[in-house]
Amino acid sequence: MSLIHNTADLEQGMDALVFQGRAMRMLTGLRASSLLAVFLGLTLPLMMVQYVLLIFKLPQAKTLPHAYHKRVCRVLGIRVHINGGIGSSKPALLVSNHVSWLDIVALSAVAPVSFVAKAEVGRWPFISWLAKLQRSVFVDRTRRTLVKDKAGEIAKRLAKGDNIVLFAEGTSSDGNRVLPFRSSLFSAASGDVNGNSPSAVVHTVTISYTHLHGLPIQRHQRPMVAWYGEMDMLSHVWNVLKSGPLDVTVSISEPVPLASLSGRKELAAFSEARVRRDFVEHLTSRPHAA
Repeated sequence: MSLIHNTADLEQGMDALVFQGRAMRMLTGLRASSLLAVFLGLTLPLMMVQYVLLIFKLPQAKTLPHAYHKRVCRVLGIRVHINGGIGSSKPALLVSNHVSWLDIVALSAVAPVSFVAKAEVGRWPFISWLAKLQRSVFVDRTRRTLVKDKAGEIAKRLAKGDNIVLFAEGTSSDGNRVLPFRSSLFSAASGDVNGNSPSAVVHTVTISYTHLHGLPIQRHQRPMVAWYGEMDMLSHVWNVLKSGPLDVTVSISEPVPLASLSGRKELAAFSEARVRRDFVEHLTSRPHAA
């Protein structure tokens, strides 16, 4: 009889776990659906507003994406912790590591910025519209001559006072490391840029995802937030929406005159060293040595 009772209790316990698992999946799915609905309700009307601002070349076209992404962070439960800042007096080239599509949201919430994006982003459904409305610079990274040709466009944007973000790894990582910076990507951010925009400065930007539901994200959990490799974007977005509130830390270095760095290789080496230093600080919570 004791064995029968123990077996019945075990079966009841298993049934309770199955029920709890189903209830949790239902709740997380409901959360994701609700967030997606609010996101689209906010985004679609503002896309039309931004389009009009761009058509008429109004100054608000630079600032609306910043205000929009701050609201998106609140909607999605993304808490952005900022170390340092970007001055408003000089145009800035922001050289950053890259972890996830969430980087766009987090960095856009820090300041009015535009991004240097790979050419294929300009062909992605819906995402391409958002990128173009944020005045992204599209670069075919497989053709070095075209990368260099974009230097003139970036120089003009910096000369007009824009802040341009360059993801220097050329791809996104798993969130546990910084990949080597590709000096070829800096061809579009050196040379002519120095001559045409002598007042431009360089900030290095380090981004990392540190907490989920207020608890520290462990090494094995970071790839759940990171979007890299051959991951399907739609399923990754859905899983992130289900997962819960995130904390992201963004460290922005003190500005350095762009003209003081001679050439793409020096710019790449300088930026990579600073980003790696600050990335270690994020993940270990230990400040770097002075």
